[in-house]
Amino acid sequence: MKKNLSYMDSVHRDGRIWNIGVMILLLMFPVTVAFIFGASPDWMALLKGLIATAPMYWAVGVIETITFVPMLGAGGSYLSFVTGNISNLKLPCAINALEQNQVSASSEEGELISTIAIATSSIVTTVIIILGVVLIVPLTPILEAPVLEPAFAQMLPALFGGLGVAFVSKNWKIAVAPVLLMLVLFIFVPALNEGTVGIMVPVSVLFTIAVARILYKKGVV
Repeated sequence: MKKNLSYMDSVHRDGRIWNIGVMILLLMFPVTVAFIFGASPDWMALLKGLIATAPMYWAVGVIETITFVPMLGAGGSYLSFVTGNISNLKLPCAINALEQNQVSASSEEGELISTIAIATSSIVTTVIIILGVVLIVPLTPILEAPVLEPAFAQMLPALFGGLGVAFVSKNWKIAVAPVLLMLVLFIFVPALNEGTVGIMVPVSVLFTIAVARILYKKGVV
């Protein structure tokens, strides 16, 4: 008799299948292109490039898994790692949905809500991209208008600012340390920019957890 899987077992089974499937598809694209055009990369140059960059991505992958999974839940994490844009899109959507429903991502309700929020975000993103591709030519003059340029530059700050205010207002004592850390790093370390967000978000999360534990032990929070 076939054993019925629990919801979480099915999430992990399907999540592994889809993540491995996407990984294979991504790797097959360059292989297919190389096969069709009869071209191959410079293997020594490729190896040198991997040695220089791969360890950083391995570290980021481990850190993101440790920091994002508790906030997104299992189903949301599998879906997020397949669709991408976690820190600037999927994570804010999931956190907002959990916040509105007053549940934790580790609970069964939170698991479902987080997955639904991330799935909805992925669908909306796909639809918007399709519309953008179709309408990019007629909308280009409008989107490139100088009057709209300041608004586009502030979209992400506005998004994270709104989420930040909601969480900072809950316990400002915990929020002070990570805010000060990021301000100091981005002001006094010129190499840090928007391209390092994938690294700095997990670093900030781990730093915040450590500070919150210290404050809790001291009875401050």
